[in-house]
Amino acid sequence: MPTAPHPQNTDELFQALQENDQLPYGRTRTVTAEELVDAAEQFAEPAPLAYALFELQEAYTYGSEPRKSPVVFARLLNLFDEQPDVFDERMRHMLFWRFKWVANALRALPEVPLSGLRQWLTEMRDRYVKADLDLQPYYGQAYQLAAHLGEDTLLAYELWAGRTRTRLSDCEACEICERALYHLGTGDDERALRTWEPVLAGKDSCQEEPARSVSYALLPLLRTGRTDRARELHLAGYRACRRNPSMAGEVGRHLEFCALTGNEARGLELLAENRNLFAEVESPLDLLDFLTGVEVLLRRVELLGHDSLPAAGYAGRTWTVAGLRTEVRGRADDLAARFDARNGTTAHTDRRNARLDRTPLLETLELTLRTRGLDDAGPAAPVAEPTARTTALPTSLPELILQARTLDQQGHPDGPDFWARLRTLVAARDYAHPDDPALGPLVQLRADLLAEEANRAGEKDEFADAAALHEEAAALYDDAGEPGHAALSRACALLATAEIPVQGTDGAEAKTAALTSAHASMVRLHEETPGLAPFQEARLMRLKATALGLRLQTSRSDEHVAPVFAETDVLHAFATRHDLAGQLSGALQLRASTHAISGDLPAAVTETDALLDRLKAHGPAWHLPRTLGLRGRLQLGLRDAQAAHADLTEALRLAADWPADAIDTARLHSDLAEACMHLGHPDEALRHLTRSAERELRRGNRTDAFCTYSNAAQLSLDLGRVEDCIALLDSLLAEPDVTTGELDDRLIAQLRLTRARALHTGEDLKAATAEFVALAAESARWDDDPGSHAMIAAETAVLLGESGEFGRAREAADQALAAHARAPRYDQLSNCLRELARLQAQQQGPDGLADARAFLSDAGRVADEARDAEYEAHGRSLDTALAYEHGRVNAYAGQYDDALVALEKALTLLGDPGRDDDRAGEWAECVRLAGAVEGLYLERPAPVLTRLDAAVSRLTALGHTEETEPLISLAARLRDEE
Repeated sequence: MPTAPHPQNTDELFQALQENDQLPYGRTRTVTAEELVDAAEQFAEPAPLAYALFELQEAYTYGSEPRKSPVVFARLLNLFDEQPDVFDERMRHMLFWRFKWVANALRALPEVPLSGLRQWLTEMRDRYVKADLDLQPYYGQAYQLAAHLGEDTLLAYELWAGRTRTRLSDCEACEICERALYHLGTGDDERALRTWEPVLAGKDSCQEEPARSVSYALLPLLRTGRTDRARELHLAGYRACRRNPSMAGEVGRHLEFCALTGNEARGLELLAENRNLFAEVESPLDLLDFLTGVEVLLRRVELLGHDSLPAAGYAGRTWTVAGLRTEVRGRADDLAARFDARNGTTAHTDRRNARLDRTPLLETLELTLRTRGLDDAGPAAPVAEPTARTTALPTSLPELILQARTLDQQGHPDGPDFWARLRTLVAARDYAHPDDPALGPLVQLRADLLAEEANRAGEKDEFADAAALHEEAAALYDDAGEPGHAALSRACALLATAEIPVQGTDGAEAKTAALTSAHASMVRLHEETPGLAPFQEARLMRLKATALGLRLQTSRSDEHVAPVFAETDVLHAFATRHDLAGQLSGALQLRASTHAISGDLPAAVTETDALLDRLKAHGPAWHLPRTLGLRGRLQLGLRDAQAAHADLTEALRLAADWPADAIDTARLHSDLAEACMHLGHPDEALRHLTRSAERELRRGNRTDAFCTYSNAAQLSLDLGRVEDCIALLDSLLAEPDVTTGELDDRLIAQLRLTRARALHTGEDLKAATAEFVALAAESARWDDDPGSHAMIAAETAVLLGESGEFGRAREAADQALAAHARAPRYDQLSNCLRELARLQAQQQGPDGLADARAFLSDAGRVADEARDAEYEAHGRSLDTALAYEHGRVNAYAGQYDDALVALEKALTLLGDPGRDDDRAGEWAECVRLAGAVEGLYLERPAPVLTRLDAAVSRLTALGHTEETEPLISLAARLRDEE
């Protein structure tokens, strides 16, 4: 079925060829190119057919279909022999250039005999000689064949490398790569890297470079100790080749790099991202390179004992690491053997074995912000962190039950491990409950397990489940004759029910009422339950105090403060009387939190100081990290970031002594990140953000984890770590629950938006624009959030403008304006419209002036709306910015008088700068541009020099010497031209 309308004339054909040339390489572009060749054959003119064949050969070459490329070239060569006049200079150049493409394609096919390879090189030489062309490109291909065979490489290299480059030589970047690979083959890593430097530094590039060179340079960089450079190039280089069938070998080398740097989990992640390559790579040589890299990775994972992990492989079945490695090894061994049989050497088997025999170059190298181990590489599920248990699990079942209950009464962090062990034992078919009155009946133990499960659900904010489980536990406690425990479970159910989120605008009011009701019910429950043990009564008091504390947190009402203090005072007195250290600590923490919520942070710190002193003297020790964390947050509120950093760091240190789930280390890392930002340590903050997200993931809190990762990605982008940002987001967006749409769609959109901005910052305009266009289309359906759509559509319009697609940019801007009408975004819309005007005038000059002015007219209406709404812009006023942009746009279009009028208006709106005025830079720029327009383009330098000298004097007197530099430079230029 045709993928595009059939061209009816040669003009339509050339238009279709041009449009197809803009598509990425792959099946869509290749199929369209095939159809356009068929279409070209209907025309009597041979030139359109030649151009269509050139396009088709390019699609085959970069679409990794080497078997088809020589066939197309044969047609071109026949056409050239029969009608050479059809080929103008450009087409003739392309024809002789592509002899090299055919040589590369034939080498990649083991079914082509060696004599055929040599015959083609002879054909190339003869054609070049006949056309009076220099033979350096021929000798380049002769060297590449020698390198492929592994024979006589030194002589072939010297014959090629010693010759002067010509117009038909491979591009500078490709030749640099070949020279570097030669030195690499001789074992000289340092010389290879010196040779590669222009390409690795981005000074020389082409369709395949620097991605190809980067993939080969990774291991030499490691071997020579340049680990940071290797990390940087891996992130940028992998992104340039991923999922690309014509760069499968490069992908394989990135997988190998992961395997040899302790990043096996990332390697499996990248393998999954490139699963398409198993089916789409048609080049046997590229496939051999790819499969060998895959096997290096899988072999390493197996050696680490994870052979049963799932791995992405050939379609049609699921694979484990071990199963896929067996399959890959067989196919790669066969390919290597076929090449060696064709070549009459063992070069490919030897090279493959050398890669497989490599041992890790580093035990670990942190490649991305998202550090993952093989334990995290399974399906998306919580992964238990190492447990720092302080109490040994007893082997005796009665002791296990008794200790579990004792630890539960104390609130000891080892308790969950005991309950987990008991849950496993009780679930077994052969479980026999001990007949011991001290242990109670089996129904009591089942109630204990349900209560513990309910507590865990509550910790995850799964309040409905927690309430149901607590009610079920209460019923079982009733059956077991344990009214005290039943009352506690019912109180917990009341609190959990009150915490179930309420939808709607009056959610806070409804929750406040629910907590008030829950507290009243707990009071009645307390009164109606006699004979409570002290630990039970204290826990019930704690629940009542907690309900009132949550009510205050929800309502923020002053009238709700005193009841919390009253309830905590009762709990404190009771806990003191009965020596219940854990509940005493809990009461003091509630008091400190209540002071904080009511706005008295100094009093909260005083309470916390006293509590810390008590905990250090009397315990419980596991409350120390939590209390230090609380004081750290209070110090942040008091803007003492240094003290906060010290407390939070100590809290993390102490938390390591206890089981991972006992202390909320995710919160500690998150608070530490905030402290680091206040202290001006953003890189340390970034580390803590990622650690926080990792802890949330391990606890199964995926939404919280992704929100924190989103903050980390934005921070890394703000820090200029663009590739880190993109790699982190790529990893997150590849998660199964993201691709299947299980996570919140707005959160995923935010991740994609940050990624699109990072791509733009990284100068990948094409990819950034495509992502923005997709996001704009999706956000258009967000009826509940037109403001976000206005922002996204505005950014999309600017990127389309940067790409020169002003028609589509206008459409996107109109979408942004329509959404802005519902939810104003004055700054974003004004910035967007002014930037579009500038871009169009800059790119199109006078031809784009009318459309540029239309953008500025829209920006003027936005400024009028903002003024009517009494909106204060961030930074300079929208009117000032608009006047300056009118000046710049008119200057680009050659309307210098209009430009000067607009710039003088901008200066009037800005006013004169002051000593402490941050407008000095804007004022100086307006003066400079107005001076350039009048002095250079309107050729009136005298008045301009007077104004420039006055401006320099004024700025100097105010201490703004840096802002004077462009004015002094312009004045010197004007004087030189007088």
